[in-house]
Formats: sequence, C-alpha cells, structure tokens
Amino acid sequence: MKFQLAINLERMDDSLTMPEVTRHTLEMVQMADQGGFNIAWAAEHHALEMTIAPNPFSILTWWAGHTDKIRLGTACVAAAYWHPIKAAGEAAFFDLISGGRLEFGIGSGAYQREFDRMHPGLKQSDAWRYMQEMLPAVRALWAGDYAHDGEFWQFPTSTSVPKPLQTQVPVWIAARAPITYDFAVKHGCNVMSWPLTRDMSEAETYMGRLNEAMAAHPGAKRPTMAMMRHTAVYDKDADAMIPVRAAQRQLSQFENLFKNMGDVKDGFPKEIPFDQLANRAEYDPDMLQRNLMFGTPDQVIEKLKMYEALGVDEFIYYASMGLGLPEQKRSMELFCKEVIPAFS
Repeated sequence: MKFQLAINLERMDDSLTMPEVTRHTLEMVQMADQGGFNIAWAAEHHALEMTIAPNPFSILTWWAGHTDKIRLGTACVAAAYWHPIKAAGEAAFFDLISGGRLEFGIGSGAYQREFDRMHPGLKQSDAWRYMQEMLPAVRALWAGDYAHDGEFWQFPTSTSVPKPLQTQVPVWIAARAPITYDFAVKHGCNVMSWPLTRDMSEAETYMGRLNEAMAAHPGAKRPTMAMMRHTAVYDKDADAMIPVRAAQRQLSQFENLFKNMGDVKDGFPKEIPFDQLANRAEYDPDMLQRNLMFGTPDQVIEKLKMYEALGVDEFIYYASMGLGLPEQKRSMELFCKEVIPAFS
C-alpha cells in the first residue's frame, strides 16, 4: 500500500492567522515528502475559510518549489468552474515546471453554495456532466490541435500551450456514484473515493462499484484505487477524544455547507448544534473513533490492513479536520516513522 496526503489551508475560526496556517501547511507537505508519501493533493474551493484553495495549480506550484520528490495533484479541479483550454494549459504548465510531477484529479464539485457563486443556476447533482465532457477535451488539447463542439463548451481548433512534460499525465476521478466508476474505467482513470464517516461497508460498496465497472469493460486496465479518511495518530489512548472533538466541530460546519443553509459569515460556516441534527448518529464519538483513521500507531496499522485486504491500493491521509497544529504535526511524525514502514 502507498500513501497520499490531502491537506488544505484551513481555519475553523479567526484564532489562527493566515501566515501561521500557510507555514504549517507547507511544513506538513514537506514532512510527507521526506516521510515516504507518494502524492500530496490540493483541493479547489471558493470563499470558505475551512478550505482555502482558490486555485489548486497555484498551491501545487508553491509546494513544488519546496519539495523534492513527492508527486503533486489536484483533488480536484471542479470542472464546471473552468474552460477546457485554461485547465489544460494550467495543468501542463505545472507539469513542466515541477519536472513532471503532476497528478491530474478532476471532479464535479462539492457544495451547492459554491455553484451558486461560481456557476449560478447549475445544480451540484448535474455537475458530473461537465466533468465527463471536460476530461476528454483536456486530454485532446494536451495531444495537439483539437476543436470542440460540446454541450457546455465550443471552441475552434486549439491546443494546450505548453504541453505536459509527461507523455501520459496520470488522471484521477473523484468517484462515489456507479456512473463515475464506469466513466473512470472506460477512460483509463484512477479513482479516489471518500466514505466520509461511514463504516467499512461503505468502503466495500465502493470496491464493489469498481469491480462492476471492470466487469462492464472487459480488457480494461484496472485503475489504482485510493480511499480517503480523516486521519490522526496519537501517542496514547488517553488522547483519543482530541481528534474526535475536532472532527465533530469540522463536520458540523460541513453539514451547514452540504445543506446549503447559507449561514456563513466572513467565510466561516456556522457550526450546527448536534441536537438540531437529524443525522446526529453520524457524529457519535464511538462511531467516529471506529470508522475514521484515528488511533495509536498500532491501531492505525491494524485499520489500514483492513483496507489493504479489501483491495485499496493507496490510502489518502486527510489531515484537514480542525485539529490543533501541534497535534497535526505529531500525527504526521508518527505516521511517517511508525505506520508507513509497516507497509514497505
């Protein structure tokens, strides 16, 4: 099993300054670079302090200048917010200046709140259609001259300038629905998935969807399958509630965004009190401790072995969850020194 890092510049409130957050985020990526991680991912989000990521390519360019070997990827380019020519050119330019380290992740986009601002009138549930039109266009532009007459974009003959340094840029699709797994297998893309806070049955469901897609496309190459979980490694069992409380807080803000409640002030979503949540069982401490990648090094290794046995190729360590900065650093240190060697 290989390991990937997903990390955002993140502020849950204004108690941290942006220089503090910026310095911490880069140091975490540098620790991953030196500690044996395969890929570091930068997201795309807009107008939200909990995920400060207005342009993933800018973030990757910053990281590339301060790391040596870790591959760097977009997780994900929100297709509906981009033009194919711009996305192709930005991605290719980053691949060029990073020495061929780009992993191109593309997806539909997360929150209706963002669509209301970045692409007014588009429902989040329809955004997958933009992703499925954009990816073939981007690949064609990387290859050479290409004209496009699609449902969402039309442009005369053009090409990506510059071209990627890599002959074939690895492409990743953020997938949960069966139709997206089918698209990934059909188009030779790797898959990144996120079971949120749900139990292992959700991970099993995603592996089943991948297997069904493979069966529908005989002879297709099996994608690399990556799965993400909130991750926190700590020294002793007495520390177990520290990441649980952080996750509860962050997830209550996510709930606000998923339900598009509009209660966001200066970029900070209001936390929804647990007693107001119909789905508050999803925030139960025991459930979070059991389902998320929380634990001492030995406990985390045991959990990861379950994913390895399931057929997951790479695990995505999701570091952004409102945990204190010292706790995040200690978690990364323990993961690199004690967890990764167990899978080498």
